[in-house]
Amino acid sequence: MRTATGSARQFEVNSTRLIDELHALAKFTSIEQPETGTSVTRVVFSDDDLRARSWLKQLATDAGLVVLEDAVGNTFFRWVGSEPDFTAVATGSHIDAIPHAGMYDGTVGVLGGLEAIRSLKQSGFRPRRSIELVLLTSEEPTRFGIGCLGSRLMSGSLEPEDADRLHGAQRGKEAETLAQVREAGGFRGVLSSVRLKQGHYHAWVELHIEQGPLLEREQIPIGIVTAIAAPASYRFTIEGLGGHAGGLLMPDRRDALCAAAEIIRSIEKDALATKAIDTVATVGTCDVYPGAVNSVPSRVTLQLDVRDIDPARREGVMLAVRRDIDAISRRRDVKVEETLVNADEPAICSEHIVQVIDDACREYGIVPKHMVSRAYHDSLFMARIAPIAMIFIPCRGGVSHRPDEYASPDEIANGTRVLAATLAKLAME
Repeated sequence: MRTATGSARQFEVNSTRLIDELHALAKFTSIEQPETGTSVTRVVFSDDDLRARSWLKQLATDAGLVVLEDAVGNTFFRWVGSEPDFTAVATGSHIDAIPHAGMYDGTVGVLGGLEAIRSLKQSGFRPRRSIELVLLTSEEPTRFGIGCLGSRLMSGSLEPEDADRLHGAQRGKEAETLAQVREAGGFRGVLSSVRLKQGHYHAWVELHIEQGPLLEREQIPIGIVTAIAAPASYRFTIEGLGGHAGGLLMPDRRDALCAAAEIIRSIEKDALATKAIDTVATVGTCDVYPGAVNSVPSRVTLQLDVRDIDPARREGVMLAVRRDIDAISRRRDVKVEETLVNADEPAICSEHIVQVIDDACREYGIVPKHMVSRAYHDSLFMARIAPIAMIFIPCRGGVSHRPDEYASPDEIANGTRVLAATLAKLAME
């Protein structure tokens, strides 16, 4: 790899070990593998998740790191610096995976973070501030219907009592509360103890695959995130009039699904109308009742995700959507009920950390792309307790959450080297 001269220290990583560990972690899944790619299902607190956690803790122990866990399973692997009372520099991500996902989402940040620390140790570097790798619990909403559970609790963005009452089920099993499953997994104690104070970390840096096409398309090996878009989630319930598909005449129909189809089209229209590349809106679920081919739908439930780095522009989309829904409901004689499920604020990354990452890239001969993350990550909530930034690496085709998700060994090694150099610089401040 081409390098540049400069004062910053360069660190090499054991990319073979890192890739082998990524493949080993991907085996903590019980689903059948496709013909191409690697399919991973690792729902939080499942047997696969708990076994993967134990394996990771052993790797960290072997690396000489101090291991601690909190009541929701956030796990902390600390390399104690020469000034242990100083606030630490932290990195990390998640290892839980939605059903039939790929093997790189989150895991590159966790195992890449571990490899970055090992490379620093093996180089003889001695940090002033402690460096901490954090495995965050349940970034994916698969089990409990809310994403970034561990970082929300850590940052005070979710009330502990509300969290413990969350219900979630694995396929074929009865739904249980978070309180039940975390205690069954060995994570005991009151959730209020998970909360960290603002300023707990000197800096937070997360390494992640881009989950988008820009870096690959522009042939840029590293992206530096300057802002993270935040989603607002809504549920719309459309009530119409059902009946027999043959007996209910067309002029008399109040078809809830036809109304829902118009609403979906209006959401797309209103998001595009902003003409902003950072505005995205997705209707990801559509539940139809009664769901029979010979029955006119009487009720439909839609779930909408709309996100932007500009909260005012995001709300502008919703105002336009509400106007359209009002017109559709009057024209089609249906009733539409809107429920706000969740709304988060976007995060702006630290200019200082962004510059440190940029400097590290250039020491390795890389000219990075400064960019926005439209996917949200645990870093969105870590920003409430520490200055943050993120390092993106390309993923093939921008694909994620699928078995064919892929990042090359060279790209992963690039990101890990830059992460190591960034942690080293921040740890000496």
